[in-house]
Amino acid sequence: MPRRARLSMSGIPWHIIQRGNNRSACFYSDEDYQFYLEVLKEQSKKYSCQVHAYVLMTNHVHLLLTPEKEALQQNLWVKMNRNKDETR
Repeated sequence: MPRRARLSMSGIPWHIIQRGNNRSACFYSDEDYQFYLEVLKEQSKKYSCQVHAYVLMTNHVHLLLTPEKEALQQNLWVKMNRNKDETR
């Protein structure tokens, strides 16, 4: 059963958990972590999302962010997932 879509409202904080495919590793080196943070910074500015906190684990990521505009945050996750896959 697919998961219900997130309620998309600007100004409301989200706790996002992003996992590797089949819970496999997302990050293999220090450079992977750094690349992810650089892309997160760039894309959060582009799509007007405030990043309040993050935790980067080997096989998943926790983010606390607040979208400033509705509907744009989905574009952020599409881009972040693509970039995460490019780090391998």
